[in-house]
Amino acid sequence: MTVAVPHLVLRALSFAARHHQHQKRKDGQTPYIAHPARVMTLVSAVFGETDPEILAAAVLHDTIEDTNADCDDIIREFGERVATMVVALTKDKRLAETEREERYFAQVVASVPEVKLLKIADILDNLIDIETMRIEKQRSSLPRQIAKARDALAEFGAEIAPRWPRAIEALREQIAIAESAV
Repeated sequence: MTVAVPHLVLRALSFAARHHQHQKRKDGQTPYIAHPARVMTLVSAVFGETDPEILAAAVLHDTIEDTNADCDDIIREFGERVATMVVALTKDKRLAETEREERYFAQVVASVPEVKLLKIADILDNLIDIETMRIEKQRSSLPRQIAKARDALAEFGAEIAPRWPRAIEALREQIAIAESAV
């Protein structure tokens, strides 16, 4: 059996790879592009979503926040719907950290269900990725990531569960694994 990967998703992977090309994950070794690719893989292979625009937004979810790409670039390359999802998943780095995080979470909560699904995948990948960090970094990051996961479940888990039940199951499973490591 062959699986056709939509052209839009392949273009998004190339775009994200170019824009994140010199970035590394928190372990200092893994190329950053691994994270957006894994988020897209979770959304597709684990959560069962096939919409190419949602998958492209999964790949692009950090490009505005962490690279020199802007909303106009995303609109021009991938269209308004993809750009709207990516913008909803972008923090305003001009704000102080506490205010930035509060506004960002409220922005996600106020967004369409697809954005919430992508946020679940992002949180899930970050929880899984903590396992690759040094022990001292794990200890400092894990409680914060678990709290983010619990907040997401509490705020919008019930809303997305009917459409993407596996997303909620996978996040709950990973929270349990992470909590056993604390």
